[in-house]
Amino acid sequence: MPTIGLGLHIQLAHNGLVNTALGPERLARLVGDFDRAPAYRGLSDVLQELIGDGRIPIGTRLPSERTVTAPLGVSRTTVTRAYADLVASGFAVAKQGSGTYAAVPVDRRKVHDRARRPLGMPAPAAGSVDLSIAAGGATPGTMAAYERALQALPSYLVGDGYLPSGLPDLQARVADSFTDRGLPTYPEQIVVTSGALAAIATVARALSRPGDRVMVESPVYSNAVEALRQGGARLVSSPLPDPLDSEGWDLEGIDAALRQTSPRLAYLIPDFQNPTGFLMSDADRDRYAAALRRARATAIVDETLQPLSFIDGRMPAPFAAFEPTAITIGSASKAYWGGLRVGWIRAPRPLVDRIVAARVRSDLGTSVLDQLVVSELMATDGILPRRREELRQRRDALADAVRRQLPGWRFRLPEGGVSLWVRLPGGSATRLAVELERHGVQVAPGPVFTVEGGSDSWVRIPFAKPAEELVRAVGLMAQVWPDAAGARSSTDAARTLIA
Repeated sequence: MPTIGLGLHIQLAHNGLVNTALGPERLARLVGDFDRAPAYRGLSDVLQELIGDGRIPIGTRLPSERTVTAPLGVSRTTVTRAYADLVASGFAVAKQGSGTYAAVPVDRRKVHDRARRPLGMPAPAAGSVDLSIAAGGATPGTMAAYERALQALPSYLVGDGYLPSGLPDLQARVADSFTDRGLPTYPEQIVVTSGALAAIATVARALSRPGDRVMVESPVYSNAVEALRQGGARLVSSPLPDPLDSEGWDLEGIDAALRQTSPRLAYLIPDFQNPTGFLMSDADRDRYAAALRRARATAIVDETLQPLSFIDGRMPAPFAAFEPTAITIGSASKAYWGGLRVGWIRAPRPLVDRIVAARVRSDLGTSVLDQLVVSELMATDGILPRRREELRQRRDALADAVRRQLPGWRFRLPEGGVSLWVRLPGGSATRLAVELERHGVQVAPGPVFTVEGGSDSWVRIPFAKPAEELVRAVGLMAQVWPDAAGARSSTDAARTLIA
């Protein structure tokens, strides 16, 4: 296969991921300086961190020892011993005649799978705090909206109630919300769905076929990944940088991944990315859009968290303002209430009929009552500002509690959204999550948000719950953490738990 960009060629893995080989110069930039002795151990440790955090996706072929020595400035012996160390610790697999591939240790994969609890699990015990779901109670004013919606409902009861494109009044309000943000939109460009996940799955069915490649960020909202996989997509992982060291997306890496893999679709969350909290600037949206055009890939842009901004000034323009072919997904769940299963798709006019046709193959419409409620909420002044202020106060309470009680835990304070993405000073976030559950706190560890099992030094802590619950949960974490961290009793044990 030909050499392309920063990697060498495309690999189709057995697990449905599209994996690429990593070029030596790219690897050197990711590794950076490693002032650790002996040199092979320092290089091995850095590579473990990169693989564990997903910045080198699982299944990626590492460059050969010969080609990487000059870019790294080390001897071939150093690289050979570092690769052997990776294989011994389970972070790489050596294939005879093929090369060395990034991997996840078997023990961590098992504990990661244990943490992926089904959504239909029993309710948590009394007194526990469930922070595995980034959602809280309804926005004040929701009950009043239901009352007004019930008054309007009788006029719709004479019809059949099937509205595959959505309630016209709600379509108009959603379209106006885009226009107000600088993206002119007509009601007929809006398709109302039963939540954002249904919207993502509908777009994937409409615009892709089984086996098509779809690029996704990593870490990313895991349920969206599953919605894309249901259509048989082969996923291309686009790792995000460490939020503690970067302001956002690695556009050079994204451009390389697009050129190497030529995906049909690319799923991205530019507004308070879930879980990292990144907010993409106008300039980066413009660069990203240009890369998508060159690759002829269509963007599925998730704006579910876009309304939840704590910024006083102007938010960046919608991604579709930079790339007119982009499909935008929105939802009422985070802005108002998760019990309102109402989402929407904004699409270019030529694609709307295909999307509606794909939608009716799975359901014929969204609850008319819920659509009326969302329309009432969108028409009521002051509801969203109150929601934003409530979440901002809860964010600050959570951040203060973590800083005081868990000073070694690090995070980047997000400018919006609903959660903190927190890096542990060591150990496995997945194992910590299992231990926390025994003490009445449910959290989602980093690997849940990756397509290949990395990010095990990270944990997502939502701030959608009331402040007193958040502070209590952090107190429980502080009690459990010393014992959980104490499992790192030797150098070898610490390395097997890196990231």
